Amino acid sequence: MLVDSHCHLNYEGLVDDIHGTIERAMNANVQYFLSISTKITDFASILETAETYSNVACTVGIHPHETAAEPQTDARTLIEYTNHSKVLGIGETGLDFYYDNAPRGIQETNFRNHIKASRETQLPVIIHTREADERTIQIINEEQKIGHFPGLIHCFSAGKKLAECAVEHGMSISLSGIITFKTSENLRKIVKNIPLDNILLETDAPFLAPVPHRGKTNEPSFITHTAAKAAEIFGIDDELISKITTDNFFELFKKAKRPF
Repeated sequence: MLVDSHCHLNYEGLVDDIHGTIERAMNANVQYFLSISTKITDFASILETAETYSNVACTVGIHPHETAAEPQTDARTLIEYTNHSKVLGIGETGLDFYYDNAPRGIQETNFRNHIKASRETQLPVIIHTREADERTIQIINEEQKIGHFPGLIHCFSAGKKLAECAVEHGMSISLSGIITFKTSENLRKIVKNIPLDNILLETDAPFLAPVPHRGKTNEPSFITHTAAKAAEIFGIDDELISKITTDNFFELFKKAKRPF
């Protein structure tokens, strides 16, 4: 079986055919889905989907793009949401200095609040980082010194140093369809040196459809192409990459219940 460790089932392109999306994925042997929160104001609808489907779970958090527009949310508020059995993690959160849709100071405050919630609950924090490797590394190192927190770098497209930082702290690195792109040869070289025990797979659907579906709305069933490319990068077969990444997911997200 495969797990889509990061998708946005409440986003346009998926939410209008949620049942069909899940059915197509299950026919492709994708058996578990983690629907990721990017707005605290959308959390209720995300949770509703997770409650509707036994093999869908969710997270709670505020994406760095949304930090200026969303209500300021402290760690205690995030923690309260995690009392629900279907809420497996904190985020996505992090830093995005590429678009700078929110002031960097607000992004950093939000990021640290999410990490604090992760530290107190020991639920993984899902980290988005773009054009912010150095500052992300600094914050991870500073916060891990305060106390350990589990987590992952989602949709990994960063540099070697961030990968090394994550592995050093026992964090996971999630691979998306980006690893299938022709322009991603340098990324594939970095990925090849990451320990398999730290690897997860995701779609980030409805974004970043892998080859051969580039330009289309991405959906969880397409994760099979990312899995095949990951198997190629690591020099193993598709069945083994599926087993390893699935086991890694359930080891990291300890609240998750295997569908079988």
